[in-house]
Amino acid sequence: MSAGDERRAAPGARAFTRGRSLLGHLPEVLHTAAFRLAVGFIGAFVASILLLFGFIYWQTAVVQTRRVDLLLMHEARSIAADPPERIMQTVGTRLMNDLHRFTFAGVFAADGRLEAGNLARIPPGLAADGRAHGAIATLAEPEPGGSQPVRAVARTLPGGRLLVIARSMEPIEELRRVVLRALLLGVPPAIALALAAGVFLSLRALARVREVHETVERIMRGDLHERLPLPGGGDDFDRLAGSVNRMLDEIARLLDEIKGVGNDIAHDLKTPLSRVRAGLERSRDAAGSREALLGAIDRAIISLDQTLSIINALLRIGEIEAGRRRIGFAPVELAAVLVEIAELYAPIAEERRIRLTVAVPPAPVSADGDRDLLLEALANLVGNAIKFTQEGGIVALSLEQREAGPLLLVRDNGPGIPPAEHEAVFRRFYRSDKSRHIDGSGLGLSLVAAIAKLHGFAIHLEDATPGCIFVLYCYPTAATTEQPPG
Repeated sequence: MSAGDERRAAPGARAFTRGRSLLGHLPEVLHTAAFRLAVGFIGAFVASILLLFGFIYWQTAVVQTRRVDLLLMHEARSIAADPPERIMQTVGTRLMNDLHRFTFAGVFAADGRLEAGNLARIPPGLAADGRAHGAIATLAEPEPGGSQPVRAVARTLPGGRLLVIARSMEPIEELRRVVLRALLLGVPPAIALALAAGVFLSLRALARVREVHETVERIMRGDLHERLPLPGGGDDFDRLAGSVNRMLDEIARLLDEIKGVGNDIAHDLKTPLSRVRAGLERSRDAAGSREALLGAIDRAIISLDQTLSIINALLRIGEIEAGRRRIGFAPVELAAVLVEIAELYAPIAEERRIRLTVAVPPAPVSADGDRDLLLEALANLVGNAIKFTQEGGIVALSLEQREAGPLLLVRDNGPGIPPAEHEAVFRRFYRSDKSRHIDGSGLGLSLVAAIAKLHGFAIHLEDATPGCIFVLYCYPTAATTEQPPG
């Protein structure tokens, strides 16, 4: 085969391959949610069509027949009420006005002989009770001898004569046939089109699901930088993929944080443990009395307590971040919490000659949360402020009610924190250069951030010049962009 023949055969080969691919995916398509949804819509569509056509058929078969019956009984009653000499004239006039030849009438003598009208004889089995019945009418004109189904009413006239009024059912029967034909011609193509649309949509959904599945497989193999594709259509798949991608970003961030925390834990525990070991070695080699050995042991116990406090703080943060305390949430009176913290830290502030002030609104202010955890968060903020404020300084606690919700503020006039470190201070083991000479593990503000996150609150650090302000937004929908009071 030449190159030109191969090029001409290529489109046909590609079409054949696509057809085989479609047939190969067909069993999988039949099990997709999109195809089942399409089948459900088809069932609902067919049911609604059947109900619609059933209603139309009922209208034609029952309602129209009833209207014809009422009309025939009224006409028969009116004609029978006329004087005998006018009955013949009324029947003739009625037949002359019927241009479509749907109306039939006949006046028959007592022996059954036709005296006037276009009926050849009395319809067999028709009761002369003045009510409408189905019957077969034999015509005298315009097609003598012809017969057709009719609705007929018979009434007895004076002198033994019989009046028969009838109307052809052919128009109603024709309407019934049209409705049935439309049903048979319209529903199968609609079902086929809906099935084709369901298969098409299922194939599109299947392609998206397969692409997502392949991406997830790569992520499970360890490629945490992979993200689900976002074509940008804004549909449900895009929104779901966006949520999963944000979750993956958070997982990656947490993994990086865990790696960093592991290094920080090793570094922070190594220092006190090394100090304990070195102190014990020196005491073993140089101590000459029991008192010296006891002093070395006491210093070792203090260093070990510092190490245990770091471990306990990490365990506490882990417990809070796991959300195990949410079952204890209840309305908490924030002013009472603030006053309790102020009373607890008043002696410490007085010892350091720091003025501790409290300002709360007269009206009660509450927030939904865990009272003990909120006490712990405020205790860390106030203790941190007292620790870094020089003698003669001020630490101010205040509670404010905003339109969105309450705010707890802890302000000091200490050295402050550079703006570049405002976010970093909430990370575990972070220590600013200004605070490295002060005892601490760097976990207090991390614990505050964990408590705020558990409650759905927001914690912000703002510059007060001098000093800083910690603002705890005590409402779940806290706007992170809101600026605290200066």
